[in-house]
Amino acid sequence: MGMTPGEKKAWNKGFEEGVNSVEEGLPGWFGTFADMMTLLFAFFVLLAAISTIDPVKLQNMADSMGKSVGTKEEIDNQAMSLGDIHKAATKMVEEMGKDSETGEPPVEVTTSPKGVTIGISSDISFEPGSATTKPGFLEILKKIVPTIEESYFMIAVEGHTDSDPLPKNLREKYPSNWELSGARSAAVVRLLIGLEVDPVRLQSVGYGEFVPRDKNTAEIITADLIQKYNSTPQQKSRNRRVEITFLAPNAL
Repeated sequence: MGMTPGEKKAWNKGFEEGVNSVEEGLPGWFGTFADMMTLLFAFFVLLAAISTIDPVKLQNMADSMGKSVGTKEEIDNQAMSLGDIHKAATKMVEEMGKDSETGEPPVEVTTSPKGVTIGISSDISFEPGSATTKPGFLEILKKIVPTIEESYFMIAVEGHTDSDPLPKNLREKYPSNWELSGARSAAVVRLLIGLEVDPVRLQSVGYGEFVPRDKNTAEIITADLIQKYNSTPQQKSRNRRVEITFLAPNAL
């Protein structure tokens, strides 16, 4: 059935008005497509960042995102995150520095892909060539224990030494720095258990002289590298240490 002349005239008028009303520029769907591509780009950038990011920094980023979407209250009700542990440990170190005669704290806090590490110099924690702790060492551990109790991460206690061989009179008990570092690590674990830390969460490791304090994580351990980081008394002092690490889940 054909259109009457009046209907055809009305239809042609409407068609011309529709054509004339089309705005010049990009099609309407292009804006949605551009938004999608931007989101995909941001997603892949985030994936690349996560592949190498420090877990503490990642946790801090997650906490910030939580605040922005209103979930910070839920985060606060959970156990301490690695970011929270880093903040608490840093505050503890600052307070120790204020109480120190030299103004320098007896411990230091670092972060790595492994987790949050509290390093304690063996010079202030153990008698020379011994796994017997000095009197003030227990007080340092008592300040660390509350943070351990408020978190759920596994705890690695790691003993380290410098590269100097042990004197002959000590080799019967500690044939090498391996045994000395392991004995010191085990001594700290026993003290933590005595302070009612759950032993299931504790690991005891001795590294001897083979993980110098200032070694870059990308460097491969060689005899020359160990010598390089034990070339001065200051370096050797930094290498003689015990580290308490809150292990990131992917470090287990």
